[in-house]
This record gives sequence, C-alpha cells and structure tokens, in this order.
Amino acid sequence: MIIRKLLLSAVAFAAISTTSLVFAQQGKGGKASEAAMARLEPLALTASQKTKIEAILAKSAAAVAALPQEERRTKGGELRQASNKEIRALLTPDQQKKFDALPPMTGGKKKN
Repeated sequence: MIIRKLLLSAVAFAAISTTSLVFAQQGKGGKASEAAMARLEPLALTASQKTKIEAILAKSAAAVAALPQEERRTKGGELRQASNKEIRALLTPDQQKKFDALPPMTGGKKKN
C-alpha cells in the first residue's frame, strides 16, 4: 500500500514537472516571438528573412528564459539589443530605416 502511494506520487510529480516545463518553453517564447513578428509587419519581410528572424527571436527567448529571474531585466535587455543588431543586419537599407523608426520592444510586462 505504501509503495503504491509512493509510486503514484512519483508519477504525479513527473507529470506536473514535465507539463510545466513544456508550457514554459512553448507558451511565453511563442507569444513573445509572435508579438515581435507582428511588430515587424511594416517591413514587408521576405520568407527567408522571416525564417532567419524567427530563429534569432527563438534563440534570444531561450537565452532570456535560461537566466535567473533577478538577472533577466539587465541581461535580458542586453540580449534583446544583440538580437536587434542581428535582425537589423538581415534587412535591406529601406527596411533598416523603417526598423529604426519602430518603437522598441521592452520585453517586460505591460503596466496598466
């Protein structure tokens, strides 16, 4: 009886841990990447540019997620700036002008 309870507890713990990990990897990064891509719509990106930019955004989101919570504000900003430089390098001169005129993404939560 005790072994059965321990086994059931271990299975439940594993299921909860796995589920929260999957949501952490898919949920936040996906929404942030979607918002960033929507922000870039005025640039009329090519399919190739979109693919490369999505990869940059995914890499950046993973790097920010890997940071300890207390470092996300400072180091997260540095990572976003580096990502913006990578993205800008992929753009045509006309797209770069439009990109520079876009409002910056803060990466933080909106305050009401």
